[in-house]
Amino acid sequence: MKYQLARRIHGVMVGIFFGLSALTAFAAEDNARSFDLVEIERPRILKKAADYLSEVPRTVTASRCDRSQGGIHDYYSEGDYWWPDPKNPDGPYIRRDGRTNPDNFIAHRQAMIRLSDIVGTLTSAYQITGEEKYAAYAVDHLKAWFVEEQTRMNPSLLYGQAIKGRHPGRSIGIIDTIHLVEVARAAKQLGGSPSFPKEDQEAVKAWFREYLKWMNTHPYGKQEKQHPNNHGVCWSLQAVAFADLTGDVDQLEWIRHQFKTVYLAKMMDHRGGFPRELQRTKPYGYSLFMIDVMAGVAHLASTPEDDLWTYQLPDGRGMKKGMEFIVPYIVDKKSWPKKPDVMYWDKWPVRHPSLLFAGLKYENKDYLKTWRTLEADPKTFEVLRNLPIRYPLLWIHPANPEPERSN
Repeated sequence: MKYQLARRIHGVMVGIFFGLSALTAFAAEDNARSFDLVEIERPRILKKAADYLSEVPRTVTASRCDRSQGGIHDYYSEGDYWWPDPKNPDGPYIRRDGRTNPDNFIAHRQAMIRLSDIVGTLTSAYQITGEEKYAAYAVDHLKAWFVEEQTRMNPSLLYGQAIKGRHPGRSIGIIDTIHLVEVARAAKQLGGSPSFPKEDQEAVKAWFREYLKWMNTHPYGKQEKQHPNNHGVCWSLQAVAFADLTGDVDQLEWIRHQFKTVYLAKMMDHRGGFPRELQRTKPYGYSLFMIDVMAGVAHLASTPEDDLWTYQLPDGRGMKKGMEFIVPYIVDKKSWPKKPDVMYWDKWPVRHPSLLFAGLKYENKDYLKTWRTLEADPKTFEVLRNLPIRYPLLWIHPANPEPERSN
């Protein structure tokens, strides 16, 4: 009934809805001001931004793998946990869960993470200082990836997470574009910049609109949309960011419904953990990843009338329960009750966005204090690929600043 009502009043309420949901941190904003997120981020962001002003765009067209069946504009990656078969070295790859093959083609993944890092940094610097130079360079990267014919990426993912001898691409490859989430956030925050004219804004939005359509209509996208673990939630994190950018109200409503009826009701256990992640060979890293992605969805999809942070099932399962499960193991990793992850155990935890979002939402100073103590810019690729939210000012942003002047 609620879903149908939302559709019927769409024409009347769309303006009001986006006036409210554009910030989505509706309760967190006041807390953010007292927490002074801008001052916390300022040294890190401005130092990185100074370096990134000299970086030129590099898209998927800059490199290509001979094993890819796609063209130069098609994104390509290979399944992380697939290796040559010792008994048949030239045959199909075999799976070794949790153990990443170092010989995989990762150039397109690296380029996309680089894009999110550069655009996230430069947009954050623009938000902090109001200086147009940061916005202008960020827009150059957006145009290279999504607008310019010679360098743009195709708005589809037919060749993600390929497996030699088995699949030219797979539905679960869609998880790779989770690193476009903060790119979409940046594009939205740059909307008021003179360096990002309406024509270019609409071209970037058109790309994300087309990709979101592909995610909803192609068999790969439809399968990933219903995937019963972190992949399904990652689909929604992407979809909510892209829908928020393009104004897709129906998509946002679907995500809120899925969050409550599937991610909480079917994926979370009574303790607040996620059994499918806890069963992996890297349960600690996957549990951290899952709660971060859940937090991102809750942050963007919530409205004042339908707050996913405060929503609870009758038995108490909800985001608060999820945070209560994982936070003790972030504070004291030695208390983790399972075996250490088979790889990268010593690289976690880092500055997890779930701590920040939940700390602001629940006014939990301990969460915020823990968040500040953790590494904000991890260098390990495995960590970076599982940390898609690294620039909090794209999510909880300052009011339009005046350009800073040097004395």
